[in-house]
Amino acid sequence: MSERTVALVTGANKGIGYEIAAGLGALGWRVGVGARDERRRETAVAALRADGVDAFGVPLDVTDDASVTAAARLLEERAGGLDVLVNNAGVTGGMPQQPGGADVATVRAAVEVNVIGVVRVTEAMLPLLRRSASPRIVNMSSGVGSLTRQSASAGEGQTGPLSVAYAPSKSMLNAVTVQYARALADTSILVNAACPGFTATDLNGFRGVRTPQQGAAVAVRLATLPDDGPTGGFFEDAGVVPW
Repeated sequence: MSERTVALVTGANKGIGYEIAAGLGALGWRVGVGARDERRRETAVAALRADGVDAFGVPLDVTDDASVTAAARLLEERAGGLDVLVNNAGVTGGMPQQPGGADVATVRAAVEVNVIGVVRVTEAMLPLLRRSASPRIVNMSSGVGSLTRQSASAGEGQTGPLSVAYAPSKSMLNAVTVQYARALADTSILVNAACPGFTATDLNGFRGVRTPQQGAAVAVRLATLPDDGPTGGFFEDAGVVPW
């Protein structure tokens, strides 16, 4: 990939998304900071630029068709295209999520951002990615989306609290990742899911044990895969995550 590789990171104004943008920017890439909040977006852009990153703001609400269409147009006009898409924006959906007392609206909110938002953004960006020499799509998932880990017994790899919103939304995102990888198998677009580990962010009340920079590392690695790299996989720092 050249020094002028262009990446878009959604939800890049803070936490893991910001560190993904910083990591890709450190490679000399141009990085679009996708975020819906103007103040936070421009604050993040200013901070990245202060660290030498060629960053620019991309107004982007992944739940809004018009916003996503406008973001694709902005990338075309301002950056000339797109090489790497990192679908990082995500929400828990809110509470409660425990089976037997869950709110359907909570489930809907999680799926709208974590799944439908990813599909919406990916569909809008695919025409740009298809023109790239080495396009990559990275979907930020979570180990709690692993059915293997969800169904493991306590003490044998079981992960995450009981949830009918956030965890299942990440399971569905993993399935979406596989479907895009299958559909794009005859192209140069590599599509993978990434687990950042239990990272301290506002998503979990900063209870995580990893830093956002550590959580971002796997996404940066998948964004920079060689042309013969894997596609349709689910990865964390330690290697492959079981489905």
